[in-house]
Amino acid sequence: MDFMQKETKPVRVIYEDELKQYRRRQEAYDQLQEMASCHVAAEDYLQAERCYRRAAVLWPERPEPFVGLGVVAMQTGRTADALRAFQTARLMDARCAEAWAGTAMIYQERQKYPQAFEMYLRCLEIDSTNLMALLGLFQTSCQMGTFFKIIHYLEQYLETHPDDQAVLFCLASLYARDGQPIQAKQALLTVLANEPKKPEALALLREVEEQLRSDCPKEVA
Repeated sequence: MDFMQKETKPVRVIYEDELKQYRRRQEAYDQLQEMASCHVAAEDYLQAERCYRRAAVLWPERPEPFVGLGVVAMQTGRTADALRAFQTARLMDARCAEAWAGTAMIYQERQKYPQAFEMYLRCLEIDSTNLMALLGLFQTSCQMGTFFKIIHYLEQYLETHPDDQAVLFCLASLYARDGQPIQAKQALLTVLANEPKKPEALALLREVEEQLRSDCPKEVA
């Protein structure tokens, strides 16, 4: 019976010429992105910007060229242009972690720490291993005195990157600031096992041990 028949959608046929055209565009886009990255590494920002703009024209739905334009604008001190580029990238793809991190860096530079904090968090919700966002969140947390969320993300990062001593030291610093001296000491001992003469870790360990000694009478009482 007719009412029992399922409605079928027409199948779109992709022709060979169309597939070749798509592949050529993909290759050209990848080449422009790679060239732009090389120019950024060489600090040739004018050529990098030209490559990113050509890539954006070639594939306007992709966020990566706009992230690149944002990075170039930041390197050349044009933060307003950088912010617009990162916002455009986020419009292209709301899950573009690099665009959220770039926006957060601009807010942090402008000392708008609550906005930067939220942007870094959004980036880490998308990519919990984004080291730039982790360190940015650490810095803004220190400015704001808000440690709980960043401690969670640093712990999560170290589960998959246990040998990252820089992040482990950041975590130890936050433990100490957050009134968790035992956890801070454990983290610092791990850092010092790999870098026995690290002055920052040695100084913080002395502070933490002093805090633990001063806390002992309170616990006995």
